[in-house]
Amino acid sequence: MASKVNNTSKSSKTAAENKAEKKPAATKNTATKATDKKPTASKIATASKKPAAKKPAEASKPNAATAENKTAKKILFVTAEAFPFAGTGGLGEVAGSLPKALNNVGADCRVIMPLFGSIAEKYRQKMTYIGQTHVMVGWRNQYCGLFSLTNDGVTTYFVDNEYYFKRDGIYGHFDDGERWAFFCRAVLEAIPLVGFKPDVIHSNDHATALVPVYYKTEYASRYGYNGIKNVFTIHNLEYQGCYPSFILGDVFGIAEHDRWIVDFNWELNCVKGAIESADKVTTVSPTYAKEIQTPERGYGLHDILCRNAGKLSGILNGVNVEEYNPEKNTSIAKHYSAADTSGKTECKAALKKECGFEDDKPIVAVISRLAGHKGLDLVKGLLEREWLGRANIVILGTGEKYLEDFFAWYGGSHKSAKTFITYNKDLAHRIYSGADMFLMPSGSEPCGLSQMMACRYGTIPIVRRTGGLADSIHDCRSGGGNGFVFDDYTVEALCDTVNAAIDLYYKKEWKELMLRAMNCDFTWDRSAVEYMRLYE
Repeated sequence: MASKVNNTSKSSKTAAENKAEKKPAATKNTATKATDKKPTASKIATASKKPAAKKPAEASKPNAATAENKTAKKILFVTAEAFPFAGTGGLGEVAGSLPKALNNVGADCRVIMPLFGSIAEKYRQKMTYIGQTHVMVGWRNQYCGLFSLTNDGVTTYFVDNEYYFKRDGIYGHFDDGERWAFFCRAVLEAIPLVGFKPDVIHSNDHATALVPVYYKTEYASRYGYNGIKNVFTIHNLEYQGCYPSFILGDVFGIAEHDRWIVDFNWELNCVKGAIESADKVTTVSPTYAKEIQTPERGYGLHDILCRNAGKLSGILNGVNVEEYNPEKNTSIAKHYSAADTSGKTECKAALKKECGFEDDKPIVAVISRLAGHKGLDLVKGLLEREWLGRANIVILGTGEKYLEDFFAWYGGSHKSAKTFITYNKDLAHRIYSGADMFLMPSGSEPCGLSQMMACRYGTIPIVRRTGGLADSIHDCRSGGGNGFVFDDYTVEALCDTVNAAIDLYYKKEWKELMLRAMNCDFTWDRSAVEYMRLYE
């Protein structure tokens, strides 16, 4: 619902008077006047030196890899989150890895995201102040500051407005419709200011879904904006950005004659608008692209997606192979590789000690958000049947309370089980490296990254055939393959598949399976090449 915010356009000062004053505070809350103070160095750039504003044409130089390649495809990657700056899950991982991979294959890809209050000071100190503009959010004229930072070869632009972004958490605020409308317009308004006109704007998920809508309805015909293609990626169709229909003009600033673009089921649906407006629509796996065109997985938008099937495709995500690398990871007990897997034995011994396991049975791992649709209700059913006579199980994650309570109780009352109700990345690496099998029996999974991470450590995935799991894991029982796959969403199917994996664990073929899993190509470079084809 629309929130009540200060209308900065009601200042009594003239434009000439404002021009004579000092530049605005870079992190100034929009509840104050937008033309009062210079950028606050202690808050944004450095503790001792004010960041120097650059001319728009010099706002951010191209990445080194593309500085001399004037024909490089220019991509503006729009996201609500990106690691290492801010993130909650899969989208943050993608935004933290894909732009770098695109640059590695010849693109000039830059990221734009909000300047959240949670972004660490070590990054803020390195940011460069570019300048400021104003963004219309319905009738509101809101301050927008812009900063840039080049990290790990990727230039990221940060959109500053404390009223919208200096809050706890990225999503779930009462005025999210207004916050994301501001950000989406700010992305487009920032293009001339940063001096980087992209060939392609690549937006991601519901928070950025209005970018292709605004471009199609307003910006495509503006001077300097012509010829930009829009790509929109659906990371999880369950989240669509739905808001009350009456905020169309008041908050979104969309004309009544364009209502049809976002109107759906008596609401404003941002993802529906992006599907209608973008030149290309992608999902994070080929199978998921097919699934969302069905009533079972389309969350109401299957007909819209079927109508736009000609521009819909799926590209499987990759993983950060440098971070999830048993040859180099500093969190694990012993380094190892596909050429020499002996270190995995020491990693398993260390994990057994950490979990208190006393026997040498195979270790089955679960690293997941504890939610029913992740298949954790199947795991719960498996444990309730006292299946664990043949293996130990370690569970790491947080989520729905009934699952947290059950797994905490089970791990505390069974010597063959250990539960960690938390999320700790170092612990996750130790579990990946020390476990023998990785359980991921999801009811639905747009892509999934954990099964690929497990493969990197030679920990064999056991997955249900859905979404990205079907595209990344292939059943070894049908020849070759890098894991175990089952179809029926039942405890019986899961139990049978786990038992088949345990049977193979004691045979010489297990080592061959480990090596196939570790040698799978889950790099982002593979995905980046596919995106580059899509951008053409």
